Amino acid sequence: MKNFTLLQPDSFQAAVEQLPSSHDDPARSRVMAGGQDLLGELKDHLIEPDTLVDLKGVPGMDALDVGHGDAKFGALVTMAELERSGEVQSRFPILAEAAGSVASPQIRTRATLGGNLCQRPRCWYYRNEHTVCLKKGGTECFSFAGMSKYNAIFGGGPSYIVHPSDMAPALVALDATVVVRGSAAEWKMPLADFFTLPGEGDVTRENLLGGDEVVTGVEVPDHTGWRSTYVKFRERGTFDWALSAVALALRVDGGRIAEARLVLGGVAPKPWRCRSTEGLLVGRELNEETFQAAAEDALSGAQALEHNAYKIPLTKGLIIKALRKLA
Repeated sequence: MKNFTLLQPDSFQAAVEQLPSSHDDPARSRVMAGGQDLLGELKDHLIEPDTLVDLKGVPGMDALDVGHGDAKFGALVTMAELERSGEVQSRFPILAEAAGSVASPQIRTRATLGGNLCQRPRCWYYRNEHTVCLKKGGTECFSFAGMSKYNAIFGGGPSYIVHPSDMAPALVALDATVVVRGSAAEWKMPLADFFTLPGEGDVTRENLLGGDEVVTGVEVPDHTGWRSTYVKFRERGTFDWALSAVALALRVDGGRIAEARLVLGGVAPKPWRCRSTEGLLVGRELNEETFQAAAEDALSGAQALEHNAYKIPLTKGLIIKALRKLA
């Protein structure tokens, strides 16, 4: 690991003054939240900044406001806090379940919401410091013709990474808004629009953050009357990323589905919202016929690579499991 200077500013303005003026500048400094992903990149020599800007001392970024109405989560709220909060469990069970599925209990005490949303891909070609893949400025996505077990079945090309965040699909299923601040201004947008596909712009990036911009929080509209859940499958029982995951939120009225949000994780370069399936679910009863139809519809456009076709039946099964759970 390259030596670096650790700065611990006590205000947001002091923090952004240490960041590059744009993401095109050399990565001379990086923001650190919990550091669980960032330190891994440093150890693997994937990034070598001169300065790390620790946000822990910035007031208000660890706020957790879930009492009534719309909820607000600071970017430095930890996975452990989200998992254990009685209010989150009661009002937004999908968020508590997603947070509780992240890594190990020890890591969840350090890992933050903002860090989870902005973490980099886990593709083994990207994580290999000796492999100059497309995500690192190379000319080829080696997973396309190589080992593709963990790669995308939706939205791939020219890169086939999957987004590793557990919180992102859950928050997108709740129509969350992301709050971003930079040196010039603060802006908000639907979290679903914050993430980008490899073919939509800069293939080396997964979101719209500029070099001097920081995710400061997330806002979630009131979901009183909704049911929600997060279902995840991973190879190991703990400390592992999703091979596939399902974030599902439903509003049921009179025994029929009135509104639906279905977002997949672990299968695409960004949280993959299944809008066609959401429309299919509306007006239907919660029964096995509905569950099977939804699973088939959601995976109808999947395009598997050589080694990841298993993700199609796996994800269908997870969708059915999530629907049964909410029924």
